[in-house]
Amino acid sequence: MRLTERVLRVVDRYLQVLAILILLTSSSSAETTITIKEPMSPPSWALAQRALLKAGAEGAEVFAAKYLDDRGFFRCVERWGGNDGPDDVMENFQNWTLLYALGGPESLLRLYEKAWEGHLIQYTRARAEQIEMARQGMLYKEFITSFDWEHTGEGLAAFFFYGLARPTDGGYLDRVRRFAGFYMNEDPEAPNYDPERKIIRSLHNGSRGPKLTPASEEDWGGDPVPGRPERLTRYSTAANIKGDHPLNLLATSLAMTAYLLTQEEKYRDWILEYAGAWKERILSNGGNIPTNIGLDGRIGSEWGGKWYGGVFGWDFWPQSDGRNYYIRGPRIALGEALMLTGDQSFIEPLRQQISNLYAAAKIQDGAILLPNKYGEDGWYGYRPERIRFPVMRDLYLWSMDRADLHRIAGDPWIVYLEGEDPEYPFRALQAELSEVRQRTNRVRQDTSTPDTRSSDHAHAFNPVRTTALVNLMLGGNNPGGAGNVLHTRFRYFDPERRRAGVSRDVAALVEKIEPEGAVLTLVNTNQIERRLLVVQMGAYGEHDCLYVETEGERITVKAPFFQVLLEPGSGSTMRVVSKRFAHQPTLAFPWQRSWQLAGKK
Repeated sequence: MRLTERVLRVVDRYLQVLAILILLTSSSSAETTITIKEPMSPPSWALAQRALLKAGAEGAEVFAAKYLDDRGFFRCVERWGGNDGPDDVMENFQNWTLLYALGGPESLLRLYEKAWEGHLIQYTRARAEQIEMARQGMLYKEFITSFDWEHTGEGLAAFFFYGLARPTDGGYLDRVRRFAGFYMNEDPEAPNYDPERKIIRSLHNGSRGPKLTPASEEDWGGDPVPGRPERLTRYSTAANIKGDHPLNLLATSLAMTAYLLTQEEKYRDWILEYAGAWKERILSNGGNIPTNIGLDGRIGSEWGGKWYGGVFGWDFWPQSDGRNYYIRGPRIALGEALMLTGDQSFIEPLRQQISNLYAAAKIQDGAILLPNKYGEDGWYGYRPERIRFPVMRDLYLWSMDRADLHRIAGDPWIVYLEGEDPEYPFRALQAELSEVRQRTNRVRQDTSTPDTRSSDHAHAFNPVRTTALVNLMLGGNNPGGAGNVLHTRFRYFDPERRRAGVSRDVAALVEKIEPEGAVLTLVNTNQIERRLLVVQMGAYGEHDCLYVETEGERITVKAPFFQVLLEPGSGSTMRVVSKRFAHQPTLAFPWQRSWQLAGKK
């Protein structure tokens, strides 16, 4: 090793030790340190959790070696559209940055960055000459030129989670500002938003602005593919894309990320303005989410006044009961508004929509069927009740109202949180470990070639699994892969390595969630060395810890985070009592948040 490298390593180690000493000796109540000494043999769930963090990253390396070339380009045929487009490349990596933020290895970020930077170049160069928005490049200013947020959100999921890992990355901040600016009229080439009517002006929008002319089959599906006419004909009735659509609410995650990085009020104000306008529209429509808002700002005015009109709406593609994206955007935007304000009225539209579906339910062979479509003759497109419908979990976890619990009472994770099925954590983690193995094997056995491979070909092979980890470690619902933010009770940081995620050898389990707090078990699986962990209240420090009860002691905290020093082989179950939505959310790491230490709300 060269002398310079040795010196740098010594300095780095010195800084790490100094950071620990500062944290341990701080007298500030906002930097409370709880010492855990009680021995705890590593439970099976703790070992499985640590194994899953490691295995997912190892599977990611196999995946990247197979599908990325040396430039970071995805080995595929580059196409435009909803069948197979630029977004599908990054959808393959949608939760890699999240796994890192939970405590996964640095290799996850390195591989994500390679894929992200590579795909920006790859799809800026890629062209579809017959398609207006793609003939000069499928990406412009590193963003999709103009397309729908079903796909755009999926392509940005990993990008949003990257902020959990690298909030001080200057290049990342520049991109987030630029992308958010496309929807705040800060870029004259992208007049997507109408501030007077509080709408995004088309279902297709992006860095080249809204598409206000009819969308052709090629605009939707890309260039024709020999032998696959259905790739275009499926969009034969999807020409009318004028006006706003609930999918466009996904764009709030751009402004949300910008706010989490900068705390600049203009981003918060825009989210609350746009989400607030949609809240009022839904409530004025009897709690049903309209799937078209006309350019004049009136519900359904581009579809003959029908609130249920619109592409990807309640009555689109009547030959199928699928492809209704009424809930994806509202779930995300209204949840962000709740986080920013603590105002529970923001989620009332979601509750009313679900109640309306249940009011129209049918019983068939003892099973509850809910409608997924609405037309001139009323509700149709009935499907079995989805017990894991994400928004139903959200409503309960956001409100903690027992009235919101009954519709998810049979959900295995919720059953566990209610004090039953104590073996559930191990089973859930074990199942995801099995999924990592199976998906990695599929990658190795894949015989497709770059000359025929689609950009979303390997999505089902992605070996990174995070659902059980988010549920069990953080006490949060799975954010999904559509471009959401995290809603959780906890998040963790390693002060020794100055990074996001649980410290080495540490495992965390949320055993119960209560309106006023949660029950959390922490364990150090290392029998030789102690570990220091920062426990943050909420994914973005939005909650405040009042006090912690552990080992017969009550420790006052009164801050959005606290520290735990775990002696070798120790562990403890603690009750963490908190005040929810007490702080403005931020992506800054705990040791960077002087304003929260000063008590700013």
